[in-house]
Amino acid sequence: MGTIAAISTPRAQGGISVIRISGEGALAVADKIFTGRKPSAMDGYTCAYGYIAVDGDKIDDVILTVFRAPHSYTGEDVVEISCHGGIYVSERILSLVFSNGAVPARAGEFTERAFLNGKIGLTEAEAVMDVISAQGRAHLRRAGNVKNGSMHRLISGYSERLVKLLGNISAWIDYPEEDIEGLSDDEIRSELEDIRRGLKKLSDSYENSRIIKNGIDTVIAGKPNVGKSTLMNAMSGCERSIVTSQAGTTRDIIEESVRVGDIVLRLSDTAGIRSSEDIVEQAGIDRAVKKMGNADLIIAVFDNSSELDDEDRRIIELCADAQGKKIACVNKSDEENVLDTGQLTGFDGIVNISAANHDISSLESLLCDMFIGEDTADEVLVNERQKQCLDKALSLVGEAETAVGSVTLDAVNIVLDEALDALLELDGERVSDKVVSEVFSHFCVGK
Repeated sequence: MGTIAAISTPRAQGGISVIRISGEGALAVADKIFTGRKPSAMDGYTCAYGYIAVDGDKIDDVILTVFRAPHSYTGEDVVEISCHGGIYVSERILSLVFSNGAVPARAGEFTERAFLNGKIGLTEAEAVMDVISAQGRAHLRRAGNVKNGSMHRLISGYSERLVKLLGNISAWIDYPEEDIEGLSDDEIRSELEDIRRGLKKLSDSYENSRIIKNGIDTVIAGKPNVGKSTLMNAMSGCERSIVTSQAGTTRDIIEESVRVGDIVLRLSDTAGIRSSEDIVEQAGIDRAVKKMGNADLIIAVFDNSSELDDEDRRIIELCADAQGKKIACVNKSDEENVLDTGQLTGFDGIVNISAANHDISSLESLLCDMFIGEDTADEVLVNERQKQCLDKALSLVGEAETAVGSVTLDAVNIVLDEALDALLELDGERVSDKVVSEVFSHFCVGK
């Protein structure tokens, strides 16, 4: 597959930079540019201090590390050169590596080679970028679970059960004269039902995975002057939204990403929802209503110091029509209680806060409980490609389950074989070159 190289650290100034070389010629390339111990004479998992030079011109002092095949990340001979983290220094060393026989690595090519050489499975490879891009503990933990094989074990378990079922049915069909005792229709249906439920649970976790990876699209909604912008600023930790006593100050959507515990909220502070004759304000209100309908989460803010009015009730109605989760935030909890919370119906949770005093801990706790809960060792991230495979397998297993007893077992076997193919594609055991290329095209160069 040739010898590839790339800078594996960010192309920015820093303490160190790492140039990675992988392939059958990695050691030969290193021999030509490194002054110190001869890399090709070094054992795997050993380091040497020396310097990189060209035509007697010393470029930089470096630490060179050798990993010998197959005991390396890619399964090939790998050399990593750690130099000072200047952009010019690292790029000059990389250029020297190229001039001595290596070629530039494609995006994700190191991890792709690890997959092709059997070092990791496809789901583990996909999890590498999730580990790199993790924005919080929940994201990192789930990505780490997949990288360490939890998804592979789950899918392999369902695949093995389908293989066993297919073998049992095929043996009964192909060798009737052997008087093989086959499974009853009820036993087949029971097994398929259990497999279907497991696949359904895994498929259903996609939405939570998407939220953990990308952040929760969150709208802060309410009538004017209930404290939406103050809440936005309290959650952001800065004066992101303008706050005044004049109703209608916020006229357009103001967006900010904030971290709450282990989750990221993509907050949108919207115009106060009310009837307005101001054309500009009304345009902002229309945008706010549309945003509410598409959000993952609505934080509806109400004023604890006043009774609900028609504008509040419209907010409640809009929340009821929305698809996402809804939290009723009763603001100004430090003032005399007038609002009847019993009228706040249809919400997934109700909390009392004082945004002006930055007392929003109850909201933060509810958010973490609602979207994260308690981490368990088997929680995984499901990406779009995996969900498509899961849904295909799920549909086919359900079709086979329904068909048992009403069609021949040969027909059931055909459907189950397609379901197995979908799971094997998910796990990378039967996957096309096109799918492999697509998966690794989303990686960064150098990984």
